[in-house]
Amino acid sequence: MHTEPHIQPKHAPDQAPILCIVGPTGAGKTYLAMALAEHAKSIGQTVELISMDSALVYRGLNIGSAKPTKAEQVAVQHHLIDILEPTESYSAARFANDAKRLCEEIRGRGNIPVVVGGTMLYWRAWAHGLSSLPPADPEIRARLDEQGKAIGWPAMHTELAKLDPVTAARLQPNDSQRVQRALEVYEITGKPLSELLANSPSEDGREGSAIPTWIDLISLEPSDRARLHQSLEKRFDEMLVGGLLEEVEALRKNPDLHADLPAIRSVGYRQVWEYLDGEVDQEEMRYKALAATRQLGKRQLTWLRAIAGRKTFDPFNPTELNAALDYCKQSIGK
Repeated sequence: MHTEPHIQPKHAPDQAPILCIVGPTGAGKTYLAMALAEHAKSIGQTVELISMDSALVYRGLNIGSAKPTKAEQVAVQHHLIDILEPTESYSAARFANDAKRLCEEIRGRGNIPVVVGGTMLYWRAWAHGLSSLPPADPEIRARLDEQGKAIGWPAMHTELAKLDPVTAARLQPNDSQRVQRALEVYEITGKPLSELLANSPSEDGREGSAIPTWIDLISLEPSDRARLHQSLEKRFDEMLVGGLLEEVEALRKNPDLHADLPAIRSVGYRQVWEYLDGEVDQEEMRYKALAATRQLGKRQLTWLRAIAGRKTFDPFNPTELNAALDYCKQSIGK
């Protein structure tokens, strides 16, 4: 079986661990990172940010991905933003290689790398490597896509439940991307995804793992889930007012783009694409986008709470948010 590279970055003994700021969508990771960069500048240091976000790699996905503004990108050097066309794909293994290389290059310039984001599979690959799961098979994936369109993803989920009830139980029936991946893994290996993960329990981050010594992990985790949902609702409405529909309309003018590409599957974009296709009305589009965003946040928190030893702060508590910034300041000052 072909395997992803097992990647274990190292840092020189005289260098401090690399700071990594993670958290669910809407938790304020960018705010904290920018505040830290401003502090570093005030004491004569330079922070460079490495994005750990699967949507920010794509050009043209700006509003719906909450991409840092041009002004923010000018003020602080950002990496792994706008590096691909939305017709392309990006993998966790590629992120791990890119992050390792960038950390070395940034330190080589005498600057401080800070990894920021919430795509936790990227974290898994960067921190611990991906080893046993097979890579995507384009032919099998295309066939499963066609089958999913024909009978619907809840029906595909029912099929998965017959083959891999453990995985099916933790997936939403409409989570096409993950249902497809579980079916694909079964076709390639003849084994359920749950069995492969059980034999390599740290693969998906849910069984817990220690933080590698070369990473200093700070996690923003809201204690008030309802407040996070309210914040996400407000943010999505601001995206709509700010031109999200027009942004997706512009993307749709590219004949090579379609709803099954990873970029368009991103939360928010997928639902707006369906609306512009006439599959749902605007009210249902908004409802589905918010539901998908909440599900994303829940998955991110599940990953995070399985990581032992992380430094956790509540971003909606001003005292804790200040404490998080103080911790980050101390971290880069080591």
